[in-house]
Amino acid sequence: MEPRPGEIYIEFSHHGTQLRAVAVDAGTGVEVTVFGPASVSRHDLARIAVRKLERRLAGMSAD
Repeated sequence: MEPRPGEIYIEFSHHGTQLRAVAVDAGTGVEVTVFGPASVSRHDLARIAVRKLERRLAGMSAD
């Protein structure tokens, strides 16, 4: 199955008292990682990860 343009995969994992979210752009394979306290909602952490990924991708296209 081919990834759709703009499709983003998000993976969550706990590391001690922190929650880690990795966002991956399916089309390019570019990934970013963000951490937050384990008490943060996954939705909020995912939103931050997606924004970071979008900034990374925008910076790559500007080069």
